[in-house]
Amino acid sequence: MRISSEARETLRRLSVQTGRKLQDLVDEAVERYRRELLLKEANTAFLALRSDKTAWAEEEIERAAWEQTLPDGLED
Repeated sequence: MRISSEARETLRRLSVQTGRKLQDLVDEAVERYRRELLLKEANTAFLALRSDKTAWAEEEIERAAWEQTLPDGLED
């Protein structure tokens, strides 16, 4: 995998600063980006759901049904 010299230098500085291996830094950055994209997609889907009044009403009914399962007598 080729990366720009700027990215390589940034990784090198981060490695020196944190004492971590370059590969570990790249792995963490990729995982963080994956999670960021997942959350963006989830937010987009949620906004689409909220904008559909019928679908949102169904969602609220389902949530209310699930709320009934919570009073099980157990403390949080």
